[in-house]
Amino acid sequence: MSAAPLWTDAQAAAATGGRNSAPWAANGVSIDSRSLAPRDLFVALQGPSFDGHDFIAKAFESGAAAALSHRHPASGAADAPGASPGPLLLVEDTLAALRALGAAARARSRARFIGVTGSVGKTSVKEALARCLRAQAPTAASAASLNNHWGLPLSLSRLPHDAAYGVFELGMNHPGEIRDLTGLLRPDVALITNVEAVHIGHFESVEQIADAKAEIFEGMPADGVAVLNRDNPHFARLAEKARAAGVDVIGFGRDAAAEARLIDCSLEATGSRVEAEILGARLGYRVGLPGSHWVANSLAVLATVAAAGADVARAAAELANLEAVAGRGVRREIDRPEGSFTLIDDSYNANVTSMCAAFEVLGQATTGAATTGLGGRRIAILGDMLELGARAGEMHLALVQPLRDAGVDLVLTCGPEMAALQDALPAALRGGHAADSSALAPIATATLAAGDVVLIKGSLGSRMKLLVEALSNMAPDWPRAANGA
Repeated sequence: MSAAPLWTDAQAAAATGGRNSAPWAANGVSIDSRSLAPRDLFVALQGPSFDGHDFIAKAFESGAAAALSHRHPASGAADAPGASPGPLLLVEDTLAALRALGAAARARSRARFIGVTGSVGKTSVKEALARCLRAQAPTAASAASLNNHWGLPLSLSRLPHDAAYGVFELGMNHPGEIRDLTGLLRPDVALITNVEAVHIGHFESVEQIADAKAEIFEGMPADGVAVLNRDNPHFARLAEKARAAGVDVIGFGRDAAAEARLIDCSLEATGSRVEAEILGARLGYRVGLPGSHWVANSLAVLATVAAAGADVARAAAELANLEAVAGRGVRREIDRPEGSFTLIDDSYNANVTSMCAAFEVLGQATTGAATTGLGGRRIAILGDMLELGARAGEMHLALVQPLRDAGVDLVLTCGPEMAALQDALPAALRGGHAADSSALAPIATATLAAGDVVLIKGSLGSRMKLLVEALSNMAPDWPRAANGA
């Protein structure tokens, strides 16, 4: 017998209050006709610069089971008859209907729901947590960074019937945004990875950021559990708000009072060995990604696994198999005729905390000099950190000492804020500056040499992905620069 469809026409109509033009059944939900899979329900969202209704015909050409629409694709009216390329579920507002689908999926599920938020690392931690739980039972998770007012409903609408766990990311850059999301998700467990001065341009203080993150507790049941970073300066503020909401608290970190406590660790170039005590049980395990921030992340994951009622020892064993998320520390060798170099792609986003963590990883990386005898340097290619408001200048300059402490050999920068950092660096570390990532690309390709390890990092708006592509696709006759060996 085949598995039940994810949504039938009757179920979706009941959830959204819409009207079907014909029977249909869908195995998935999509908002993008380019990536839609056959038998997906296509949701025609309308935004400020696009209208999904213009792509309904394309969605049916790609095999869509039906389209969720607030107007007829042929006539442009909500009620007008006319030829349609496939079944329609007509609603008043497609975004509201998508939210209703997400709410209905949440209501019918028996899964244990986990909400993950925080200033830094939430996507990577969400992926690690989902991987550890997936090894034990059917687990659903939000894809990529689908964590906003349409990303979370979309993720929930895709929730399989058999999911035992659901791991969903909640993001924000303004007050009130998590309040709206947690009301939809209603998480049984809430993990806040940390609170840092990220998106500080939209807040008056870091304390306000902490309060915005604490909105996640408002959607939790009375028996919910909050997992909080005991080493973060805002732990007490978050814990007080959690307890005021009737939620239990589990702390993780180095702090002696943490319920998920680090005992010892050994940092290595490609991972770490960790000894920890998780709710009274002592464990030794390996983390498959490098950096002390991943040691902290591992404690957060195991504390959350415990709060969700899953097997902590099995989850700890799975941490050895972790892989970096795209744009968040993916490492690969780029082979060239003159020899290879290592590229660390951390281009998706940046703030002071994640920059410092990336510098630590770069400093621990093994260069070609150690393995092949070729010269090798540790090079950081950095773009502006955005949404920092009046503090942008000081926060960029704050990167000078972490770069020196990590033993970085050369720094290339782009963007108006990074210009000041380049000028403040010791002369030996200054590798060059350009107005933007496009202008920096030829400087970067001319600088690289065999054996180098290169980190690329910056906020998404700095378009550092362009540099990743430039270095990944250098012409065979790329120049071999003097490497100082």
